[in-house]
Amino acid sequence: MVSRVTDDYQSMVVAGCAAVCEPAFWAGFDRSSADGFYDYFCQLTEHEPKRAAKFGLPHYCWLCINPKESEDVKLASDVIALIPKFLERQTVLGIGEIGLNKNSRNEIKVLEMHVDLAARHNQLILVHTPHLEDKLKGTRLILDVLRADSRIKPERCLIDHVEEHTVKMVLEGGFWGGMTLYPETKCTAARAVDMIELYSGERLWMNSACDWGVSVPLAIPYAALELRRRGHGAESIDRLIYQNPKRFLSQCPKFKLPDATL
Repeated sequence: MVSRVTDDYQSMVVAGCAAVCEPAFWAGFDRSSADGFYDYFCQLTEHEPKRAAKFGLPHYCWLCINPKESEDVKLASDVIALIPKFLERQTVLGIGEIGLNKNSRNEIKVLEMHVDLAARHNQLILVHTPHLEDKLKGTRLILDVLRADSRIKPERCLIDHVEEHTVKMVLEGGFWGGMTLYPETKCTAARAVDMIELYSGERLWMNSACDWGVSVPLAIPYAALELRRRGHGAESIDRLIYQNPKRFLSQCPKFKLPDATL
């Protein structure tokens, strides 16, 4: 949401959104120092929650150095060293979105550093999987890293940006799968509903994208219309777009929703 205007907050509230959970992500350019990330973490944990609160919307976040900037292991190490001091803040849900971008050795090293951080501080994990032709290989590599650490519980990890060729391995591994809805890339609402219907939607959720490129913050309400068009009832739709994310996120005791939305 740091890349969006306040009209987006207002639109989400009108559409019935109950909370925003914003991952640490790429800023549209590579940051040059850990100081820039310190300011970014302050923005996510102090300033953005206040902006969202003006519209009655709880704002939560995840912290990390995004895979797109993790090729520089020294920079990543300096950034990761900053994170523990932020983890006790009341709006921080866990470590994310960590993962891989180009499936490089340096990115894998930084992923392992993030996983260790999450394990040591008992944090939920949100994972970014690579795009296009690298997604299958990258997803396998990510799952291998998570499985290699005996401290990590799959049910406390959300593997995001799953698609038709990766969703099965994620769910069979006991992890949660996230389907990111974009108008041009990643996943459409129709494709997401196809996957839900194939795999029952038990540990699947849909998430909208709010970033510097072409994206639609209201993608989830639009996906609800696709579910309705396919014949899914109100109870099923509520489970998929509200109860499922609530169930996963509630593993973090800091995640609370307003009484009116319970």
